[in-house]
Amino acid sequence: MSDLDTGESAAHEPQSETGRRAHASRRNFMRKVFFASGATAVATMGGAGAWAALADDTTGTADATASATPSGAPSGGPGGGTGPGNQSITEDFFGLTTDGKRIDDLFTIHSTGVETAPVIAAANAFLAGLTDTQKASTQFTVHSTEWRLWSNIDSYERQGVSLADLTDDQKALGTALLKSALSADGLETTEKIRKINQAAGEAIGNTNAFNEDAFYWTVMGTPSDSEPWGFQFDGHHLVINYFVLGDQVVMSPCFWGSEPTSMEIDGETVTVCHEEVVAGLAFINSLTEAQQKVAIESSTKSNESMKAGAFSDNTVQAYTGLRGNKLTAAQKKKLLGIVEAFAGRAKADVAKARLAEVRKHLNDTYVTWAGGIEDDSAFYVRVHSPVVWVEVDCQAPGPLAGAYGAAQGSGATQMHVHSVIRTPNGNDYGKELLRQHYMTSPHHQ
Repeated sequence: MSDLDTGESAAHEPQSETGRRAHASRRNFMRKVFFASGATAVATMGGAGAWAALADDTTGTADATASATPSGAPSGGPGGGTGPGNQSITEDFFGLTTDGKRIDDLFTIHSTGVETAPVIAAANAFLAGLTDTQKASTQFTVHSTEWRLWSNIDSYERQGVSLADLTDDQKALGTALLKSALSADGLETTEKIRKINQAAGEAIGNTNAFNEDAFYWTVMGTPSDSEPWGFQFDGHHLVINYFVLGDQVVMSPCFWGSEPTSMEIDGETVTVCHEEVVAGLAFINSLTEAQQKVAIESSTKSNESMKAGAFSDNTVQAYTGLRGNKLTAAQKKKLLGIVEAFAGRAKADVAKARLAEVRKHLNDTYVTWAGGIEDDSAFYVRVHSPVVWVEVDCQAPGPLAGAYGAAQGSGATQMHVHSVIRTPNGNDYGKELLRQHYMTSPHHQ
């Protein structure tokens, strides 16, 4: 079976990580279930190259019914980032839409001027630093469904190689890869999320589940300056998907969160996920009373409001709230500031290209709010346009509540934040660019 025919790791050596074999059958089962309704994806693609582009999503024989969920798989509310929720994992990738129909011609293969040589070099160095066994469990084909099998919860069984399984030198190569892809703020955010995860785990006496090393690397494809490839860094409260095609980068979906969001560690106060909270409050408070009545759908905040977290790639959500064409220039700048809090975690040239894309659709961008608007209020905000989706969700205290003196399940708080950025209309994981590449590149015909 060729690489185009399998969603498994491109190499085939046995995996040696602790406990990996015990979960292998469950993960293989998940993939088989994922493949169950594959044919429908091809209807939206067309052409032999398109078949190849989604081969890992559209081949295989399911051993289970379409509604089956493997034993031990995460579960939770719809789109909230705790598991499949109300979306069956048998669905082919389609992307976020407002009505189940994608808008065409939003994304094209073109030159962006982004410098991708550093991230290519760093990814090659990282892979070269792995043992053959580690590489076998880490590298997948570029069109693998492994892209979609991410979750922000701590107990989710992940593929790839974890930081705990790496030597100090290998960890340094991984850090260099993140540094080549992220801005200083982005790198600092990832490090703080991991640091708080460790400290909070120590505070509640459960570092088996919550620590700074339970984060996993996977690489999709082979790093190249002309062929599509990418990587995923996946763990509790932190997921980065990074797709590269030439000088184009798609950094989505990305999940950033923490519980708590501020904690004293070794005599220093460490705060994370603050920029998006500040940006959201700055925007809502820039609105007139009349505008707020349109934007705010509820003055109360439920424990969990996120709609497009893990396992919600195909969320259908109509535009709601206040439309961008009703904003002043100053208000539009503050709206863009919410997106910038996330886009700015990529390198400057990647962020510039992303924000230029968002600006083109600013008049058709909608903002929905729930909760209070005071500096310390818990709230939910969704920014939704044809090309970007952002959610910032202040949630109720969860499993790490004891680390900051809270009661699990009590009211939503800024001390527990989940946030996600996505690319609607089929370009999460760079899927639309990947489709176009396979359809238009002569060597794939």
